[in-house]
Amino acid sequence: MKKEKFDVTGMTCSACSARVQRAVEKVAGTREVAVNLLTNSMQLEYDEAMTNSEAIIAAVEKAGYGASVKGQQKEAAGRADTSEKVADKQAREILRRLILSFAFLIPVMYIAMHGMLENMLGIPVPEVIKELFDGPENAITFAFAQLILVLPIMYLNRHFYIVGFRTMAQGAPNMDTLVGMGSMASALFGAFAIFRMGYGLGHGDMALVTEYSTNLYFESAGMIVTLITLGKYLEARAKGQTSRALEKLMDLAPKQATVIRDGAEQLVAVESLAIGDIVVVRPGERIPVDGVITEGSTSIDESAISGESIPVEKTVGDKVISATINKNGFIKFKALRVGEDTTISQIIRLVDEASASKAPIARMADKIAGIFVPVVIMIACTAGLIWLIMGASVEFVFSIVISILVISCPCALGLATPVAIMVGTGKGAENGILIKSGEALEIAHNIDTVVMDKTGTITDGKPVITDVKPLGITEWELISIAAGMEKGSEHPLAEAVLNYADAKGIGAMSMTNIKAVFGRGLKADDQYLAGSQSFMVEQGIDTAPYQEYLDELADQGRTPLLFAQNNVLIGILGAADREKSTSAEAIRLFKEMGIEVVMLTGDNQRTAEAIGRRLDIPRSIAGVLPEHKEAHIAELQGNGHRVAMIGDGINDAPALARADLGIAIGAGTDIAIESADAVLIRNDLLDAVSAVKLSKAVMRNIKENLFWAFFYNIICIPVAAGALYTTFGIKLSPVMGAAAMSMSSVCVCLNALRLRFFKPEALLKISEKPAESVSEDFKEEKTMEKTLKIEGMMCMHCQKHVTEALSKMDGVTEVNVDLEAKTAVVKAGRDIPQAEFKAVIEEAGYELVG
Repeated sequence: MKKEKFDVTGMTCSACSARVQRAVEKVAGTREVAVNLLTNSMQLEYDEAMTNSEAIIAAVEKAGYGASVKGQQKEAAGRADTSEKVADKQAREILRRLILSFAFLIPVMYIAMHGMLENMLGIPVPEVIKELFDGPENAITFAFAQLILVLPIMYLNRHFYIVGFRTMAQGAPNMDTLVGMGSMASALFGAFAIFRMGYGLGHGDMALVTEYSTNLYFESAGMIVTLITLGKYLEARAKGQTSRALEKLMDLAPKQATVIRDGAEQLVAVESLAIGDIVVVRPGERIPVDGVITEGSTSIDESAISGESIPVEKTVGDKVISATINKNGFIKFKALRVGEDTTISQIIRLVDEASASKAPIARMADKIAGIFVPVVIMIACTAGLIWLIMGASVEFVFSIVISILVISCPCALGLATPVAIMVGTGKGAENGILIKSGEALEIAHNIDTVVMDKTGTITDGKPVITDVKPLGITEWELISIAAGMEKGSEHPLAEAVLNYADAKGIGAMSMTNIKAVFGRGLKADDQYLAGSQSFMVEQGIDTAPYQEYLDELADQGRTPLLFAQNNVLIGILGAADREKSTSAEAIRLFKEMGIEVVMLTGDNQRTAEAIGRRLDIPRSIAGVLPEHKEAHIAELQGNGHRVAMIGDGINDAPALARADLGIAIGAGTDIAIESADAVLIRNDLLDAVSAVKLSKAVMRNIKENLFWAFFYNIICIPVAAGALYTTFGIKLSPVMGAAAMSMSSVCVCLNALRLRFFKPEALLKISEKPAESVSEDFKEEKTMEKTLKIEGMMCMHCQKHVTEALSKMDGVTEVNVDLEAKTAVVKAGRDIPQAEFKAVIEEAGYELVG
């Protein structure tokens, strides 16, 4: 199946989009057809063995509309013609028509209503106007003046008549049909009135002349199409604002790149870059494609992709991401992903597809819109017939029919869903939350259970040394031995030991003949052992005297790493994968929304329970292998839950695909777009909370829009039909009907634009007071905060070194280093003495002064 996107022209209401969709769905081999009125686009999948793009375009054209294949590569790479964007061009064209229409409409209205202006409002009318247009003797002049002025208005807005009557002839009337019929009928009635007035003047029947001269509808013919055009202009302006987020993303991608070819630098278009090209990037320039640095070092602002405000230090071997900014270094890098494969292109494509997709709730609106226009025409004819039977005049009946036709246009109904989805997905993209489809956006608001992977989702995914207990030797000796044994090992705990030794400035003891016992531990120099408690017991080493301490570590969710020399235990290190600073807050917010939180982990039950206690997770499922996570998701779904799975998007792919809503977190350049329904660029659980809250906001907005659209028609159609006339004397004129119809569409767009004020959780101030439900252990970890004054920091490297040194201290949960103020704000779960801070900072090469 091939997925392709098309531009569709000529659609003006949801009846149009419904007709296009039905026409394409009838083409053999097509599926998942989604036509978007807001973006004038269509995306679908089709079997290339059964059909092709030409057949699909032909089906759209047969339905009375235009279509063309969208240039996917140009769009995905963000090469939009910024000088002539479609939305802006459309708005300018509508504005030109609108200005010219008003230029002719104002004199028409003045001629038609000058008597009312003088009699009711007291506005004086020049005598020359009275002499030309007042009285039955001037009736033909009065009518012809209006006809001559209204004809240019009708020509400027001829689209309503051409498309409206063509679609009616094809058996699929739309909004243009209602507007065209109403306006054309008004003009034709005016022309008929001229003939009747001519007959009256010729036969001396001045009563007939007076009757028809006061019932001309030329001003209505012009006012209807002009007001509809005004609504369309305001609508086009609103549409342009909804796509602002996508345009911002497109503008991030640079248009040119400096590449080394034939030994010289050349400035080329980004589209011409190939994998393997060596690209040069100077300070202040954007990275054009994804790659890996081959020369130089720098700091890169990745906030556009990751949302992380602090620039990231990069050197040879580090990856760089397209659309990020090189801050202060000269680098060369090898292109690894170009064209549609770059990170920014994937994000743009994802957001664009989501904006053009439909939520299931939109199907209801589409079905209604598909039959709405024919029903309105039937209602108008029926109402007119009833009034004729009741003895109403032809002019009264005519006014009723036109009012019903004009006021009932289903524009608001067609815009209710797509405009909210486009604004919502665009707002999410601005904040690193990529939602793949309107369906995913709708599903998210019904989620009642969130299942989270532990490693890399709730925690940082990198263990650190938290406890050091030397037995019979000094701490320095224990760390030196541990570093010597773990040097060369690829185990995550080995990296934690080496990082700890490096932070303390302790060199690794030189060792030879290091042997790994797979899954158990290490042996070195025939005298040293390192590994788990069970490994030590297997080697005949007595660990019983320290069982209480080992149990205490396990209860705290920490992994004990034991070291022995000559069959005697010489020390124990505790390692833990720390929870992210925002995980507890995210879990609390999920629970506040009434969503059950479940943690899935491959760790043992004791460790899982320890993390569950600290973060107040009500349910933890431990010892789960990646391939078994899907079964747990299925079990929850079998019990009637709507389940969201949050994982790293790679190892958790089966579970992400199985869940009602799969959320890949910590995306970077390795996001598993195919497995997840939503992708969070930042490695932050708060963004998962924001995704659910955004979904709820969008769905609430859609329901408000649909309610307004339905409520508007339910109220206005009976009023236009004269339901209030016999009792209260209230009758809706065609002009008021046109104004009300236009404003209904504008109101829907403006309501959807309120979503632009949505603020994700990461931007809101998190309460410093822990939730009451958080366990006492966790509260204690949040109690200490100190501000340190540090001298000697000169650059971003210094800031990074101080941050790393302080972060590795036992108990530290958060570090924020301010280079300009030369301060570091440290949060920790224990009260750290000043002397300990001083030692760590001096070991890093700086000075603690206060």
